Parts: sequence; C-alpha cells; structure tokens
Amino acid sequence: MDKFLIKGGKALDGTVSVSGAKNSALPVMAAALLTSDKVTVHNIPKVRDLITMSKLLAFMGATVSIAEIPASDYTISAPTLNHAEAPYELVKTMRASILTLGPLMARLGVARVSLPGGCAIGARPIDLHLSALEKMGAEITMSHGYIEAKVPNHGRLRGAHIIFEKITVTGTENILMAATLADGETILENAACEPEVTDLVLMLRKMGACIAGDGTSTLHIRGVKELHGSEHTVIPDRIEAGTFMIAGAITGGDLTIANCAPEHLGAVIAKLQQAGVGIDILDNSTLRVRPSAKLVAADVTTEEYPGFATDMQAQYMALATQAESTSVITETIFENRYLHASEMVRMGANISVDGRRAVVRGPAQLSGTTVQASDLRASAGLVLAALVASGETIIDRVYHIDRGYEGIVEKLRGVGADITRLHAPAS
Repeated sequence: MDKFLIKGGKALDGTVSVSGAKNSALPVMAAALLTSDKVTVHNIPKVRDLITMSKLLAFMGATVSIAEIPASDYTISAPTLNHAEAPYELVKTMRASILTLGPLMARLGVARVSLPGGCAIGARPIDLHLSALEKMGAEITMSHGYIEAKVPNHGRLRGAHIIFEKITVTGTENILMAATLADGETILENAACEPEVTDLVLMLRKMGACIAGDGTSTLHIRGVKELHGSEHTVIPDRIEAGTFMIAGAITGGDLTIANCAPEHLGAVIAKLQQAGVGIDILDNSTLRVRPSAKLVAADVTTEEYPGFATDMQAQYMALATQAESTSVITETIFENRYLHASEMVRMGANISVDGRRAVVRGPAQLSGTTVQASDLRASAGLVLAALVASGETIIDRVYHIDRGYEGIVEKLRGVGADITRLHAPAS
C-alpha cells in the first residue's frame, strides 16, 4: 500500500485549484442509467470512487468513455442494460454503489445490488431507501448480502408521499432518481438540501425530469414517460475546498483557492473566521486564506447542510490542535468518526473523546511519526496535522484519500508542501 511522507513546518503559498465534487459526480453518473441516450458530464474528478463507478456502469452494459483532454469529461451511453446488478466485488469499497438502485428500478423495474461497503465511520443504514421504494410499489428482499428488488408484473414504480425519518443524502438522491420515471407524483419530505442534491436535480431537469423544490427540504417530482440525453458540468468539491482552506490556515500560509463555490462554504468560512482565520472572497469562484496572527479555539457541531459538514470534522480537529485554549467538537452525523483522534494524539495532540464529543486542548506541538488512515476524511485530517508537525510523518493506507481527492500530493507540492508519495513495492 502506498504511503505519504510529509516534512512539516512549511507555510503554503500560491494558488490551488479545486476539482469537481466526488459526491456530486457519483449520483450524476448513476443518473445516466435512466436513459438510453448519450449523457456527457464535465468536471469529473480523477479519484478511485469514480473509477469504481465507471466499472460498475460498464458491467451493467453502459459504455463509459473518458476524454484524453480534458480527462474530466465523461460520455456515458446505455442504450441497453445487460445486468441489473451491482456485484459485491465491484462495490465493496464504495458505499455509493447503492445509488444505482433507484435508476435501475425506475428504468427496468428490477435490481440486485450488493449491500454497500466503504469507510468504517459508523452505521449508514439503507432502510430509508428501501422503505421509500416499497411505498412506490417495489417488492424487496434481502438474500446473501444482496438487495433484490422488483416491481410486480414488470410494471413501473408509482408516485408516493414519502417522509424520511431522518435526513439522508444518498436516500434523497436515490428516490429522486427513481421518481423521475414513476407513474404519478412523488413528494419527498425531510429531503437533504446539500448542493450535491441540487446539482443532481439540475442534471435530471436537463434530461427532461419534472422536479420542483430544489434547495428545500420538500421535493415534488412528477414522473415522465422517458428521459433523454444531456450535458452537465459537476459543481466544485466543497470538501476539497474546505480542506485546502484549513491547509492554508494551519500552516500560516497565504493560499488562494480557485475554481471553488464560496456560496457552498458558508458554515466553514464562518467557523474559520471565528477561529481567527482571515478569509477574503475574491469572486464567485475564488477565495483567499490570509496568514493568521493567532488561531483561537471555537466549538463546532456537525450538522446537515447548510450546517458544518461532518466531512470537514477531521480537518477541523487538526486545526483545533493549533488553536489557543479548548475547542469542543460534537459529531452528530456518524457515531464512529473520531478514529483519527488517536493518531493525532500519537503526534502530540491533546484530545479526549467521550462518545460523540471530542475536547481538543491547544496549541499542541505536533511531531512527526507514523500514523494510519482509517477513512477518507481522516486521511485528510492527518495530512493537515503532518503539514504543521515538526520532523517527518508517514501516513499509511492512503488509498482512502485517493477515493476522494484528485492529485492531492501534486496540488500540495504546488503550493510549497514537502509531501511525497511512497509507492508500495511491486508484488
């Protein structure tokens, strides 16, 4: 397995560009299954999860073509689907495989999808997806680790009034896609409001879907007979942008983040400013993190959008280790998302965890050592801690970060970080 070698202590300076949002590209690619026409998607990041999704769509019978220049342009064509199945071997590393369930049920009325894998950050039950599909007329059974779903008599899903018991991003996206081809109207209440959901709505609308309420917690979808091809550009990755913002702040650097969407970063910007970070919004796609005289403690609680994203919690914890006084971090989304805390403690951080609450006392003098990444965002948090630590840090199991950050080593090196990828020896 590859590792990162990071020599800390260098302030980042310059401009770094944000790639397309992984969490938007995944459902947008799955949506291509809804039509027999060609779909072109721009700004797809080159990350492992998207490569896995491409292989999954190809297994089902779609043709996925990636342009040479730019390599972020994908063309997906699925005139026929040979397999209404997402097999375990293809999806065991990616929870987003569940996003194919809704499109398959909408178009074919049948699906067999392996229970998803991915990061070990806590339970992310899919029962909300399944109960919603059952309300839309699907029959669902679980067999040998697979979800087996069908619409009786080879019919179509039907519209329904669905109220999610709790906010679910992938659940909203899955049922949203399923409803586009259902008979009648579907109302989704307590739907997720994340920008990635809105981006999917825009894509589906270009394909001919009839959807109202995007950006709100109530979506109205009137099913249509068929969808057609479209062209769509994926939004910038707000989590990557937030990670780079903290990279600039934690190193005392002067960093410009380009090709981002500041309107999607309100909670992160507000919290970093509260922590003493100077931030300038230069235009609608660029912001600057200025050198900070001193970082100060600021409590944070993760929440659904537009609150502070759980995907930014590990990165913020790294920043909190360098802030004056005590920061309290409360994780409300996932119950097992502090696996990075013990690794930061090994680097010299003063962190105590009690259930969903972490207390970080700073500033701490971090020192380089060998640490192990446990999930995608934990990897990013450890990279940030290593950037400010004295000496050398080796981060193991960086395949996690490759799932969601395109060219992270090259991007950080480009703004002054001393970071090297150590390739695993060939077997």
